[in-house]
Amino acid sequence: MHPISDIWDEHKARLHAYVVRRVPEPDVVDDILQEVFIKAYENLHSLRVRGSVAPWLYRIASNVIADHYRSQKPWTELPEELTAPERERDPVEELASCLQPLIDDLPETYRLALTLSEIEGLSQKEVATHLGLSYSGAKSRIQRGRDQLRQRLHDCRLLRDRNRTKRRRRL
Repeated sequence: MHPISDIWDEHKARLHAYVVRRVPEPDVVDDILQEVFIKAYENLHSLRVRGSVAPWLYRIASNVIADHYRSQKPWTELPEELTAPERERDPVEELASCLQPLIDDLPETYRLALTLSEIEGLSQKEVATHLGLSYSGAKSRIQRGRDQLRQRLHDCRLLRDRNRTKRRRRL
């Protein structure tokens, strides 16, 4: 087996390029390479196959780089008076909050079936079992609930469009 200095001379330039691509601070690169050399020297006895020198050195370099980043404090204390950023709008959540009054206004038989199916995510067979209905009865209630909800959304849209048209005429 080659002494560690021969191994190091053979791989130093490529290891340097490897570390430079992963660590942007030039003054830290040499420190990391020195640490890689020390760990390689200390663990040379664990190298079993001569052909596996390069992967072994790159694994050591990778670990030393990871240790370097772990040792960094990646955050700074924020002032207490700093408020949290405003939460991004969730369109699904907004839509659900708009739909809930329309769903609540459905007749109970359809509201219950639709809520179990669409809001709570139960399958139609599970809805049938939960409500004590046949499978086709549950499917029918869910479909009728959807149809009634669709009609209410359509009516709501027509009403909104009429109001917009009236406002435009006034201007």
